[in-house]
Amino acid sequence: MKRTLSLSALALALSLPLGAHAFGPGEAMGGAVAPAPAPLAGKVVETFPSGGYTYLLLERDGKKTWAAIPETPVEAGREISLKPGMEMRNFTSKALKRTFESIYFSEGLAVAAESTAGKSSPGSTGAVVAPTEKVTVEKAAGPDARTIAEVYGQKGALDGKPVAVRGKVTKVSAGIMGKNWIHLQDGSGDATKGTHDLTATSQDLPAVGDVVTVTGTLRKDKDFGGGYRYQVIIEEGAVKR
Repeated sequence: MKRTLSLSALALALSLPLGAHAFGPGEAMGGAVAPAPAPLAGKVVETFPSGGYTYLLLERDGKKTWAAIPETPVEAGREISLKPGMEMRNFTSKALKRTFESIYFSEGLAVAAESTAGKSSPGSTGAVVAPTEKVTVEKAAGPDARTIAEVYGQKGALDGKPVAVRGKVTKVSAGIMGKNWIHLQDGSGDATKGTHDLTATSQDLPAVGDVVTVTGTLRKDKDFGGGYRYQVIIEEGAVKR
């Protein structure tokens, strides 16, 4: 028999910080609450955001387990470990309109162990696409226009300010943390130092190979956790082809 708990009551029941739970007020849940097995880890085979949280389907030794953590950019295919959490059985999410027979709610990625295979997570650097061909894209027009090399070189002065960058889309990771993560290259920068590739987040969804102009707010030294750190990133970008 399912029952409904308020967010504060549910947080108290799990003895975790209020902000660490993927439940909305009035979410239905089963009565069973159990500690997560140690470790709660595996390969991410499915991931999607909902209501400020990231749902993950982990696979380890042929067994699949659902988990939920506060919004974090986690790509499918990664090997991850999660912080200790609690199991909810027969949990019904009204936002998702689905019931999980079993799901573990965790505070987030474990910092000390990002991989069950003994390798550290590549994080943001692992998402960068190495150039396979010469990319040459003309610089955007306007007072906020910058090349990718200029963005890296001027990141201190540009932090928190609007920029416009034109480049070729080399990779897109859609629907992570409720936004799309777009990688741009314009031929400037140094691939050996990682200053040739710029990431932008946006609700727009260009295709790989498109040449686009992204306008948005530049942020420097942005850390999303889980090894996803960016020297520079454009946030809330608007994409124009």
